[in-house]
Amino acid sequence: MAEAGVARAIFLFILRCYKDGQIDGLDHALRILQLTWTPSAENQKVLEDNYLDKFVNSVLWILNADVESAVKALALVNLKSFTEIVSSVHLERLNSSFFTEIVKVLRENKISPLATKSALQILIETSPYGRNRMKIVEAGAVFELIEMELARPPEKRTTELIFCLLAQLCSCADGRQRLLGHAAGVAVAAKRLLRVSPATDDRIMCVMESVARFAATPAVVVEMLRVGGVSKLCMVLQADCAVYLKKKAREILRLHSSDWSNSPCIQVYLLTRYDR
Repeated sequence: MAEAGVARAIFLFILRCYKDGQIDGLDHALRILQLTWTPSAENQKVLEDNYLDKFVNSVLWILNADVESAVKALALVNLKSFTEIVSSVHLERLNSSFFTEIVKVLRENKISPLATKSALQILIETSPYGRNRMKIVEAGAVFELIEMELARPPEKRTTELIFCLLAQLCSCADGRQRLLGHAAGVAVAAKRLLRVSPATDDRIMCVMESVARFAATPAVVVEMLRVGGVSKLCMVLQADCAVYLKKKAREILRLHSSDWSNSPCIQVYLLTRYDR
């Protein structure tokens, strides 16, 4: 009960700041909430019954307010913690403007690495519910994720989150179309394959399979070969990686082996005819 009382008091203070446009003490309140919050059933009930929608609006206000980056990062960290425990019913109600603002955090990339990771985790956590996946795609997330990978030195955890979200978004047709609409969409996936972590490899393979199976126009088939995607799939067959990844690579290669086997640099037929 005491734990829920602390959360309730902090929520009330933050909501009062939001209502009055007052930023004094906001950083301390968010820090206390981060340090004291636990994903208990009692806290979940307090959040869902009274404060979630209002807190979401408060976070959107904070992201656009004239406050220090650390305050914005704390708001996102707390929101990430909340999205991990609330029920899908509440996550389905998030509107398009919410996703536009979270994607804006990725686009501007001015707050902090922690804020960026929290924004990515929020999108990953909310994507599976209702029409959220389409809302995230429509907010321009696919383009921004690719740009993030192109614009900065790769950082393992951030790259893992980027491709986790891309894999979710590419499970729908519009997401795949946005990926292919970016000149570097297939290329950046191919470049990161086998270079970051097993978790990243798993998600990249899902992206490449979605593209090869459901969006492979003649131009896309050529693009996968031209930017090194096919070469990387062949490397997966020979790499020291999970058996299921080798199997998936073999399946992708077989989908278009008649096109790719004519390439002078890759004999796909020989690579995929026999199990290894």
